[in-house]
Amino acid sequence: MSPIVFVSLGPGEADLITLKGLKVLQTADCIFYPATILKEGAVSSRALDIMMELDIDPKKTIPFHVPMSKDRSPAIDAYNRVSEEAVQQYLLNLKVAIVAEGDAGFYSSIHYIFDTLVKQNIRVEHIAGIPAFIASGALAGIHIVKQEEELNVIPGIISASSLIDKINSGKVVVIMKVSQCQDAVKECISAIPTATFHYFENVGVKEKEYYTCDTQEIISRKFPYFSLMIIHQ
Repeated sequence: MSPIVFVSLGPGEADLITLKGLKVLQTADCIFYPATILKEGAVSSRALDIMMELDIDPKKTIPFHVPMSKDRSPAIDAYNRVSEEAVQQYLLNLKVAIVAEGDAGFYSSIHYIFDTLVKQNIRVEHIAGIPAFIASGALAGIHIVKQEEELNVIPGIISASSLIDKINSGKVVVIMKVSQCQDAVKECISAIPTATFHYFENVGVKEKEYYTCDTQEIISRKFPYFSLMIIHQ
């Protein structure tokens, strides 16, 4: 049987998928993709938008709805249902793909599905992709790390004091989902005027990309969900 393949779509721009990932999507029999039901009832899916730009046959795409809540139990239930459906297709000897934005193995909640399948001894494969912070560096035209510099990639759940310590350690800091710690970040901007704060929103999404290193501009903004930051001391 063909393995269930986890395909990384990249940060949002369709052209940033790898050729290997694209070939898997083109030859797959069914493709599971994450979607979110908005408050007004509409369905939103960056993953589907990317696949439509790549001319992937919509007839073989299957959405799974991931509730956006701090309580992760509804989302985990959704991932468990996807795992069951994917195994059913796999046992029919179909070519199954599951897509994730960015890289499927880098801060991707899709790992719940991956881990579940591995525990069931289902053959799986992970195709690498471009994570959002790499695309952000390219957008800003900066070298994220140079020579012997060290990189510290952290989630958005961090206090101002901890973040200040990380910045002052001399390492380059990348914060994923920076909307979760925007007050801490704004406090750090005032506390460490020698640091450069590169702020990004919706990297890879046409007409929505935003980048600035103007600290006053950053302080005045409300950070959306799809935002991240690269900090150089």
